[in-house]
Amino acid sequence: MSPLDELRAAFKGDILTEDALGYDEAIARWAANAERRAKYICFVKGTDDVALALKFARTSGLKLAIRGGGNDPGGSSSQEGGLIIDLSRYLNVVRVDPQTKLAYVSGGARGRDIDLAAGEFGLAAVCGTVNRVGFTGLSLGGGFGWLSAEHGLSLDNIVQITLVIADGSVLTASSTENTDLFWAVRGAGSNFGVCTELVVRLHDQRPTVYSGFLTYPASLVGSVAELTEAWWKSGPSSKEGMIQMLNRGTAPDYKDSLQVIPFYNGSEAEGREVFKAFLDLKPDDATYEMPYHDLNSIENEGTKPGLQICMIGMSELQYSASVIKEAFAAISASSTPDLRVYMNFELFPRDKICEVAPDACAFNLRWRAFNVLALADWDSPSEEQDKKANAHCKTLVDIVTNSEPNPKDAKERVYGNYVGRGVCSTKRGERIFGDNYPRLQEIKKKYDPDMVFSKWLTIGPA
Repeated sequence: MSPLDELRAAFKGDILTEDALGYDEAIARWAANAERRAKYICFVKGTDDVALALKFARTSGLKLAIRGGGNDPGGSSSQEGGLIIDLSRYLNVVRVDPQTKLAYVSGGARGRDIDLAAGEFGLAAVCGTVNRVGFTGLSLGGGFGWLSAEHGLSLDNIVQITLVIADGSVLTASSTENTDLFWAVRGAGSNFGVCTELVVRLHDQRPTVYSGFLTYPASLVGSVAELTEAWWKSGPSSKEGMIQMLNRGTAPDYKDSLQVIPFYNGSEAEGREVFKAFLDLKPDDATYEMPYHDLNSIENEGTKPGLQICMIGMSELQYSASVIKEAFAAISASSTPDLRVYMNFELFPRDKICEVAPDACAFNLRWRAFNVLALADWDSPSEEQDKKANAHCKTLVDIVTNSEPNPKDAKERVYGNYVGRGVCSTKRGERIFGDNYPRLQEIKKKYDPDMVFSKWLTIGPA
């Protein structure tokens, strides 16, 4: 019996090869240019399947990738000619214990799964802002979202992690068990194993919040930016937040415009009072009091899967109206119908996040900077378009980071989930994790000295 036949005989889930029905769908990713033609796709049903797939990959000399949500445009969930451990088909369940306010989240569950499950009990987890994203990858990489100002990052709310490590062992990591692994995985993600379950802390959450879209024409961009600069400097409360999107270019109605997603964790009347100055500018107003579980879906329409994507993250210490104006002008000059260029600024108050020490876990971006994303998308594979997109995004990065006290820091100390291109690099991992990197190397040497897991912000063993 061949090694593949032995794997199939013991495997409880599904194994797809290139000639199998549904293969093309299985390798599809949010960013079409992140797709790779894997030799085997293993849809696992549990830890036993994961261990079997790991053993087969190692004995067959196959490179490995793990797929949860498949939303990283850098391709960390794909592997050309290799083996994919795919958690999305069967390990996508969320179980909520309302008494302990804990959610047991399978490794392939998405944000919407936990939003809906927790919402049935008047509870919520700290999720991201797009609910189709895999919750495990989001959380282990950090997890900024609308509730971060009140409850910290997604990973700050993890209480236990179940991992299948490189040798096939199943370990539980927490503050009392395998504490070194618990420290490392919260921030360094899939560098240490396949996460099959997270146990996360939930929080009481009112059923509705104020949010939606405010769309401003080009003529008001300067006014909105100046208002935002004053709002940010004033120190918004933990119930507030905002995302600003410069000239998304995804629909004719939004060309040469600035879209604002305001958030207030309260009623519409309260939210409109908080954001009165923004509303007084008379934007196209599509804000309202919505169910909380709908909040993380409002960006879904503008983040449809299947496009070619270029994404480069950076950080900004202080919101600057002049930077917004310059970036908007650059976007307006570069965005075309067949190459849409845009930029996101995530303005979530950071006090709660910064209460945690930078060395409390591997994730160490406990500073006052907020996340900024330069993005471009286009429809069909094109080397020329790819080069143009990358150049446009780098121009936007320079506009933001050159205004910072330390431009190099602003470029290199980037939120790991927003790195985009060039993820699989130990040098990049060293820059991202900073002072925490040497400890990560020691833990890598202990749990994965052969670097079986090396697809995301790679950690090299000591």
